[in-house]
Order: sequence, then C-alpha cells, then structure tokens
Amino acid sequence: MNSNTETAMTWSCSIRRLSTNLLILVLCFALVGCIGRRSTNFLAPAPNLYTFETGSTYPDAAVPSQLRDTTTEIFYLTDRNPEPEATTGATAYGDDRSNSMAFGASVVEYGDMQTWPELVELTQSQRNQNATRIEIKQINEFVRFPDTPLPFLQGGGRLQATEVAQSDYARSTNEMRGEISRRLRSYGLNRVLVYVHGFNNEFSDSVNTLANIWHYSGRLSLPITFSWPAGNDGPLAYFRDIESGEFSVFHAKEFLRILASVPEVDRIDIVAHSRGSVVMTTALRELLIEARAAGKNPRKAMKTGILVLAAPDLDFGVARQRLVAERFVDAFDQINVYTNPNDGALRISRIIGNATRLGGIDPEMLTMANLEDVRERKRVNIIHVEGGGAQLGHAYFRENPAVMSDIVLTLRTRARPGLPFRPLETVREGFYTLHQSYPAEPLPEVLDRPDVDR
Repeated sequence: MNSNTETAMTWSCSIRRLSTNLLILVLCFALVGCIGRRSTNFLAPAPNLYTFETGSTYPDAAVPSQLRDTTTEIFYLTDRNPEPEATTGATAYGDDRSNSMAFGASVVEYGDMQTWPELVELTQSQRNQNATRIEIKQINEFVRFPDTPLPFLQGGGRLQATEVAQSDYARSTNEMRGEISRRLRSYGLNRVLVYVHGFNNEFSDSVNTLANIWHYSGRLSLPITFSWPAGNDGPLAYFRDIESGEFSVFHAKEFLRILASVPEVDRIDIVAHSRGSVVMTTALRELLIEARAAGKNPRKAMKTGILVLAAPDLDFGVARQRLVAERFVDAFDQINVYTNPNDGALRISRIIGNATRLGGIDPEMLTMANLEDVRERKRVNIIHVEGGGAQLGHAYFRENPAVMSDIVLTLRTRARPGLPFRPLETVREGFYTLHQSYPAEPLPEVLDRPDVDR
C-alpha cells in the first residue's frame, strides 16, 4: 500500500469519526432541546407536606391579607429583548439579548379558582396535578434602565461614566428600589425570594415556576425572577444559551446590588435551576470578592440568606475551584444542592462538556476530604433525590412533591437538614437522601414560629 492510499484511508476514517461525533452532538442537542419542555403553565403537584390527613397544612392564615388572592404580581428583572405582542402590542420579552435591564411585574392568575379558599383547598389536594392553569394576564414594565456599558470618558487618570449616564442610571435604580420598598412595606415583609431559570426557558417559564415555589412556600416574601435570555433555537441552542448566561452576569450583579440596597430587605433567598446556577453563582462569587475587598462581611453586605441549587448544570471541578476555594459558603445561611445521577439532561451535558455536573453527582462520588471547607462550616447540604430525575426529568424540583416539600420547609422554617422540621435521611455529615415519600409523616404545626430552635 503506497503512502497516498494510506493518507486517503486515514482521511476517510477521520471524516467518518467526525461525522459520527457531529451526528451524536446534533442528536444530543435535539434531545436537550426537548428536555424540560413540559408545560409550566399549571399549578405543580401539591407538596407531600400539605397532603397528610393531619398535621402540617398550608399557612394561609400567615399570608399577608393583600396577597390572599388568586390573582397576584410576580416581579421580574430581565435583560431579554422586548418583543411586543404582534396583535395587541402588549409588553412581552423574547429570547434575544438586551443591553438594558427592565424591572416590572407580571400579573399572574391561578387558573379558574374563584376564591382564595378554593386555591388553598387545591394547594392541599393530592389530586391537583394539571387541575388549574397559571396564566400571565398582563406584564407591566415599571423601569427601563439605560444600556450598559454606560458611555464613559477619561478623567482623573481613569475611565468613568459620563455624568449624564450616571444620573440616568441612578434614577432608574432609585425607581426600582422605590417600587420594591413600597411593596415590602405594604405587605409587612422583609424577605425577597429570587428565582433564576435554566437553559431552554422562556420568560413565562421563569414567572410561572416562581409562582409555584412562592405560593407553596407560603407567600412570605416578595417574589422576583431574574430572567436571562435563554430559549435560543436550533441544534446549537445549548451553546447559545451558555453564552447568553455569560452575557447576563453583569446584570445579575446589578440586580443583587439593588436588592441589597433596599432598606426594607433583611434577607434575599435564591433558588437557581440548571444553567441558571452558573449565572447566579458567578455573579454572587464576584460580589463576595468585592465585599471582602472592601473589608465587609459578605453576608451582611449582600443580605444573602438561603441558596438553593436545583439540578445545577455546573462543572463539579469548576465549582470546587471557584466556589469552595473562595469560601463561597461564607455568604449564606445555608446552601442546599439537589442532585440526581439519573438526571438525563445533566448526563447529556456531561457528555458535551466531558465533565461531571454538580447536579448529577452521587454521594458515593464524594468524600469530606474533597469538601473540607464544607465540613468546617456545616452550611452546605448535598441532597440526593431518589428517582427524581429519571426519563430525562430535569425539572423535578418543581414537579416532584417530595423535593418541593423540602424547598418549602427550607424557606418556611430555615431549618437545617436532619432536624425535626426537615427530616431528611442523613448519609453522612453534609450528605442526605430525600425519599419519594418525604417528609413521610405530619410535622408539628409550628413551622413558621421564629422562636423555635432550628
């Protein structure tokens, strides 16, 4: 066989391998594009917590009177490009990026429920799946920020935004801060609940998902979703969404800074799902470094409380080097990471990235030697969800009544796992198993009492 023939055969094999790999990638992308596209337009299954015949019930008496309604506001901050509806011209947001942030409220209606007691009854029913829709009836944009980066000039040996640009941006910031302050004072609340969606989500998905989490957790906080421009189309949509997440990190930091600057805000709790965990932890990490550099206590400066990472599509090695090594946990009361090695979406993400995903780890993969920082602070909880991610299920945090129960208990009681108010099975220090029947038995009727030892 001459050299020309060998070269031709080598090229032929290379082309076949390349074609096979491309086909696998295209199939993966197509499959990923279908993941998590179950409708978010329905009230999620009732948490196990509320479906016992006796014991814990929905805390409707503790809900602020103004919020006891089947129609309510879910607030948002987004850097999605505005796309008014074609027929009505109503406010709407697409999947493209916007250089400016928008703050507003979505008016959400919980289906055909005519009265608050009807909704409470459905909230405690095992037969409520797909029983009522969650619909966005109206979107009201309150504040449109100037484009970033702001125009700047060189002066005093450094670059700085022009005086006009700074003034316009400060005005928008004050308007947003004022809207949040008024709502908190009106409702008698001091906490904010932030939700950050993942890959392949539209604006409505983020609003509807937060409407579920906020409602089931007792409506004891102001709900604000951070909706970044995910939901791109095509076989390379996953990569486009990754880049859009990187684009949104600066806006996520600005969002969190504004929240922390509101005097009425005492704690900011955050639930981040899938790829949204990368956007939010990146922003939080940079703010943490900024606070330390200024000589401030990160938790006090950022007002951060509980962080929930649900099925995080976050490279495990990157998480250890960028988060654990930076003592990321110092900025939170506790961090709960929900994992499932059967999560099909994260399996595909692992293939694409050739790296283990934090949300796909098994407790047996880890030792406390890997997470020495976790052991010392005892504020990071790795929670293995049994059966929660089978059949490519990636949205189990909202669809699984056991997982939703634990998220609700975390936000309502602020208790750590393994205690009577969060009876997760302890595998070893820092690691827990969440069974499908969780919490398995009724809990005491004192969940929301602030004087109970957690």
